[in-house]
Amino acid sequence: MALTFTLDPAVTPALRDGILDLWTDVSNAGGAVGFVPPVERETVRPELVRHLVQMAEGRTRLLVGHDPAGEVAATAFFSFNTHRLQTHWLTLYTVMVHPRHQGRGYGRDLLAAAAEQARAFDGIDAIRLTCRGGLGLERFYDSCGYKEVGRIPGAIRVAPDDDRDDIIMLLPLT
Repeated sequence: MALTFTLDPAVTPALRDGILDLWTDVSNAGGAVGFVPPVERETVRPELVRHLVQMAEGRTRLLVGHDPAGEVAATAFFSFNTHRLQTHWLTLYTVMVHPRHQGRGYGRDLLAAAAEQARAFDGIDAIRLTCRGGLGLERFYDSCGYKEVGRIPGAIRVAPDDDRDDIIMLLPLT
């Protein structure tokens, strides 16, 4: 059972709600996607709306993975740089695979699909992403070809007295 990936899908109410459910479920399972559990859908919704606005403005593109039942199972958002000296690389963020699909290789599939799409974007030579320290995510991204190129100690505060490193990873596409 593989995921089916689509770049720039039509944003229907079903897709919007599927991403909202995914993001909420990933957050509540402890995923490092901008929230700390417990989180409600209505807390996540404004951040999703910001992503959708950026998509409408052409600053962001969405890659979504659907499972065989047609449910939203994975997402990654591409954010393009607007500074003229940095338009040769993009940022991948809000990279998520639903907890019910963990351990099936879907995270690797998502990152491979994202790299394939990015290679087709005009003038893009690399993908940058950041991850929260303390969860071992950098080892996973490293196993997918990303290399750690920077680390800001204590840049992410998930709770009082619980600061995590912000780890910068890079995947050259050339």
